[in-house]
Amino acid sequence: MDPLPQTPQHAALELEKLAAEIAHHNRLYHAEDAPEISDADYDALMRRNAAIEAAFPDLVRADSPSRLVGAAPSGRLAKIAHARPMFSLDNGFDDADVADFLGRVRRFLALGDAEPVALTAEPKIDGLSCSLRYEKGRLVQALTRGDGQIGEDVTANARTIGDVPQEIAGAPEIFEVRGEVYMAKEDFAALNARLLAEAAETGKEARQFANPRNAAAGSLRQKDAAVTAARPLRFLAWGWGETASLPGGTQAEVIRAIAAMGFPVSDLFAGPVDLEGALAQYRKIEAVRADLPFDIDGVVYKIDRLDWQARLGFVGRAPRWGLAHKFPAERAQTTLRDIDIQVGRTGKLTPVARLEPVTVGGVVVTNATLHNADEIARLGVRPGDRVVLQRAGDVIPQIVENLTRGEDRAAWSFPTHCPICDSEAVAEEGEVDIRCTGGLICPAQRLERLKHFVSRGALDIEGLGEKTLIELLDLGWIAEPADIFRLAPHREELLGREGWQEKSVDALLAAIEAKRAPDAARLLFGLGIRHIGAITARDLLKRYATLPALQALADEVIALRDATPPQIGETETKHRARLDKAVAEHIGVENVGGAVGQALADFFHEPHNRAVWEDLLREVAPPPFIVETRESEVSGKTLVFTGTLEALSRDEAKAQAESLGARVAGSVSAKTDLVIAGPGAGSKLKKAADLGIRVISESEWLQIVATVE
Repeated sequence: MDPLPQTPQHAALELEKLAAEIAHHNRLYHAEDAPEISDADYDALMRRNAAIEAAFPDLVRADSPSRLVGAAPSGRLAKIAHARPMFSLDNGFDDADVADFLGRVRRFLALGDAEPVALTAEPKIDGLSCSLRYEKGRLVQALTRGDGQIGEDVTANARTIGDVPQEIAGAPEIFEVRGEVYMAKEDFAALNARLLAEAAETGKEARQFANPRNAAAGSLRQKDAAVTAARPLRFLAWGWGETASLPGGTQAEVIRAIAAMGFPVSDLFAGPVDLEGALAQYRKIEAVRADLPFDIDGVVYKIDRLDWQARLGFVGRAPRWGLAHKFPAERAQTTLRDIDIQVGRTGKLTPVARLEPVTVGGVVVTNATLHNADEIARLGVRPGDRVVLQRAGDVIPQIVENLTRGEDRAAWSFPTHCPICDSEAVAEEGEVDIRCTGGLICPAQRLERLKHFVSRGALDIEGLGEKTLIELLDLGWIAEPADIFRLAPHREELLGREGWQEKSVDALLAAIEAKRAPDAARLLFGLGIRHIGAITARDLLKRYATLPALQALADEVIALRDATPPQIGETETKHRARLDKAVAEHIGVENVGGAVGQALADFFHEPHNRAVWEDLLREVAPPPFIVETRESEVSGKTLVFTGTLEALSRDEAKAQAESLGARVAGSVSAKTDLVIAGPGAGSKLKKAADLGIRVISESEWLQIVATVE
C-alpha cells in the first residue's frame, strides 16, 4: 500500500476522491449490474479508505464508504425502506484473517481462552440479495438490498420465482426471510443461447449477459414481472430480517427452521462448528466449487449464538459477528491478441486486452482489463504474448503473469493522443492514469458526461435517462449540455418517433424548462470538472457566489501559474507543491486545495471548454449561491465537529451550522468558539480542553438547532 497522507488536508482530499470512486463502482455493480473493476481492486480501494480513516479518525463521515452498503436504488422501481437494514459483511482473505476475526469476537465479549465459540459456515453465493416479508404466513413484500437502508420493490417479480413460497406455515406473525436470488450456470448458458437465437430471428442486435450474477440481477429488477417470469431465477435463504419472534436460539437452529418452512438453504451449510471445523468446511466447499450449480466467491462464517450476535452488534456497515472468507481467483492460460484503448467519462484511457477465448471458472473470457500504462510496463505484455488470466472475485478478468516476456519483440507503446478525438493524452503529476484532454468535445466522453450532467446529484432532469440520451445523440440533436435546452423545436419530430407519446414528450420538455435557473453548485458539479465534487462545488460557491466569478477566479489562477515558473534547481514535484500552495492560498476556501484550483484553471485554459461553458450560460441563469441563515446563539461563531456523529452526516451538520450563521472549521484553534464532539473524538477534543473551549454533545447541538426551528 502507498504511504498514507501526512496531513489532514491531504487525507481529506484523498478520502473525497476515494468516496467518489467507490460510489461510482458501487453504482455500476449494485444498480447497473455492469462492474468495470475486479472484486480485488474494489477491496483494495476499501482497504485504502479504511487505513486513512484509521489514521485520521476525525475525518470519518457518516456517509463514508466504510459506513455504507451497496448503492442507492436505481430509480427504475419503487423505493421502500427496510424494516431492519441489510448490512454487508467484512472480508477475510486467508486463515489468519479468520483467526483475527474470532480473536476480536473473544475480546469484545470478554471470553476466556478456553470458552468455545461456535460458528456456522456456508457458501457465499454470487447473486442479488433479496428480503422476503411474510405477514401471517403470506408473502406481502420483496425488496432488493439497495443501499442497505432502502431497497427496490420487486414483490411482483419475486412471486414468479418457483423457490419463493407464496405462503408458509409455522412462521412468526411477521417474518422476513433473506437470501440470494441467483441463476444456475446451466440456466444462464441456456438463457444467453435463447437471447442469441431470438436476436437472429428478429434481426435485432443480440444482447447477452456477461455472467450469471448480472443475469439474475437484471432479470429480477424488471419493471414487467412477465419478463422476470420468463427467466430461470432461483432463491437460496441465508438469514432473516424483522421478525415477531425467532424459531430458535442459534443461527443454525433458525436456518434449519427456515428450511422446514419450505425455503431452499445450502446443502453445504455447516454448524455449529469450531474454528478448525469452519476452515475444514471452507476447504470442502473450495474443492467442489467448480462443480456447484451456481457461482460462489467464498464462505460466510457467523457466530452461532444469537445472544452473542446481539451483544456484538455492528460496526459501520458490517456486523461484528460475521465474516466473508473470500476464495482466491481461478486462473487459466491464453494468448493476448491485441490491446485496445477505451475512453471513459472523465477521459481516462483504459487499456483492454483482447484475448484468445478461454474458459475461467465456467465463463468464456475474451477481454481483460490492463488498468493503466504502469500495469502494462509491469507485465511487459505485447500482442502475441502467452499470459495467465484470472477472474478476480469471479467477476472482472485480469492478466496476472506474462509467460513469454523474454521473447524478442518490440514493446507496446501507450498512445500519446486520444484514439477517439485525437486530443493530447496526459497524466497529472503523481497520477498513473492517462487522460484525454478533449473534455466536452470528446465523443467517447460525451454520453457519460451528459449522463452526469442530468443525474440526480447535478441538474436532476427527470426523463433524460441513458436510453433517451443515446437516442438524442444518435439523432444529432444534442452534443453538449446547452443543446439539452434547445430541444423544444424538435417536439414534433420526437412525437413521430417510436415509443414517444405526447404526454412523455411534454413532460420531458417541461422538466428541462424547469431547470433554466438551476442551483449554481449543482450546475458546476454537473460539468464534471476534475476534483470538483458536489461538496467542493458548494464550498467554492459559498465563497464566490456566481459562476462568472468562478470563471474570473480560473483566469486569475492561470495568470498565477504563468507568473510562478520553476526556480533554478527546483524539481518538477517541488514546483508543483509550491504552486499548489500558492493557488490554495489565492482561492482562500477551507478544505479546497491547489489541485482544485489547478483543475478549474485547466478546464478554462481549453478554448473549447470555455466555449461550451459560455454557450451553456446563454441557456441557463443560475441565481447567486447564497446560504440562507437564521439568527441563533451560534451566529457569527466558529464551530468544529469532531468524532463520530450518530444522527447526522458531517455534511448535514455543516449545513445546519451554516444555516444558523456559524462558520465550520476543520481544526481547533484559539479562534474556535464551540466544539461538537461525538464518540471517538480524539486530539481535537484534547486541544479544546487545553484552550478552554466549550464542548457539547451531538444531542445538545440538535437542541440548539431545534430552538431555532
